[in-house]
Amino acid sequence: MVTRSHGFRVGTRRKLRKKVRERGKVKIGAALQEFDINEKVIIDVEPSYHKGMPHRRFIGKHGKIVEKKGKSYIVEVRDGGKYKKIICAPIHLRKA
Repeated sequence: MVTRSHGFRVGTRRKLRKKVRERGKVKIGAALQEFDINEKVIIDVEPSYHKGMPHRRFIGKHGKIVEKKGKSYIVEVRDGGKYKKIICAPIHLRKA
C-alpha cells in the first residue's frame, strides 16, 4: 500500500473551495490592500493564491494586526486560551 500524504492542504476540499459565483481571477485590489497596526481583521482565505496562506484552522477567525513583515502582515489570533501570531498575505485578510 501507498502511505497517505499529509500535506498542508490535506482535508480542505470544502474549506478551500470557491463558490460558483466567485470563481475567476483574483481581484487585484484585495492583493494590494493595506492595513494599519492594531486594526481588526478577519482571516478570509483566497484559495487560488497559495503564497502567505494561513493554516486552515484559522479560517474565519478575528485578529489584530501586530506588525508588517515584507508584503505580509502578522496577525494575532486567539486559539483556545492562547494568542498566536499568524503570518498572512493581505489577499487573505479583510477588515472586520
